[in-house]
Amino acid sequence: MRFLFVNWAFENHGSAQDLYNYTRVARSLGHEIALYGPANPSSPFTYTLDVSSADSVVFIFEFTTHLQHGDLLDLVRLVGKVPRRRRVVIDCDGDYDDMVRVVGDVNHRDPVASRQWIEICDSLSDKIYQPTFHPRRANVGTFIFHAYNAEWERRLDFGGKEYGMIYVGNNWFRWRGLHRVLKALEPIRDHVGRIGLVGQGWDALAPWGGPALSEDAYHTDPEYLRAMGVDIRPPVRFDQVVEWMSKGIFTPVIYRPLFDHLRLVTCRTFETPAANTVPLFAQEAGFLKEIYGDQAVALALGDHPSERIADVLSRPERYAEVIQEIRRHLSVKHSYASRLRELINIVES
Repeated sequence: MRFLFVNWAFENHGSAQDLYNYTRVARSLGHEIALYGPANPSSPFTYTLDVSSADSVVFIFEFTTHLQHGDLLDLVRLVGKVPRRRRVVIDCDGDYDDMVRVVGDVNHRDPVASRQWIEICDSLSDKIYQPTFHPRRANVGTFIFHAYNAEWERRLDFGGKEYGMIYVGNNWFRWRGLHRVLKALEPIRDHVGRIGLVGQGWDALAPWGGPALSEDAYHTDPEYLRAMGVDIRPPVRFDQVVEWMSKGIFTPVIYRPLFDHLRLVTCRTFETPAANTVPLFAQEAGFLKEIYGDQAVALALGDHPSERIADVLSRPERYAEVIQEIRRHLSVKHSYASRLRELINIVES
């Protein structure tokens, strides 16, 4: 089967990791996936403007429903060449919903924007999916678009680390989650070592990703970060994420409040356990169990994050077997090959 993915793709955020890995896995299984757009030899992604040979068009929407490459005429070609029943919408950020406000986070600026997003998706396909086991709308199905690749796995060795804690990710409604982790470090700061942040939007209140949906979108506290001695680095390309996470003894797994509320998964859900680090999860136990298995609760920050972090820093090897169990679970339940077979079934249903 030949898939044409439609996504506004970046190399250092969003679903870049997934777009790249789906393309590789599809090829190994005798299928083909390309992104809609002009060929670009310097890009890690495979682009094409050939719509006529596509068996399916998959719209992967994150922060926008606009086309990165093209205009309304391109959209007409996409929907005109591929039948509606073979078109799929994957709503990655929980935008196919009424306006939702939760802990400073929001999926739309106002109800009008919410209705427009829903209308656009409905005009493209009857097959609407979100990466959560708990979609809120009756016509939305579950498709966990993000996935795990066992080839990412690094050997667990906690000696000679550059950082006690490192977080790799951009700041888009993530200050609250990060701040909770940093507050937990305050009583044990002298035992943590270096703290690293890799990504955009941490050292300044700058709209790196476009207009803010609310004040919390880009909120940060550079003065507090300096007081905590945090080393801030620029963002890295998707294929360097696991390597950078592996520089720390532990890496917190934090989502924006909206994603926690809707129980959405992200690429970091699956990248972090593959790194040579201890993933410490800020999510509630039920979410951890349904994604990673029961064993993941041992890596939850929980109600006493300072104690958990102190234990990880003092004896990280104690958590190695739990990480290996999670890796085995993800390899079986959440591989890209399994996801692709599921996507084929969705298209053919």
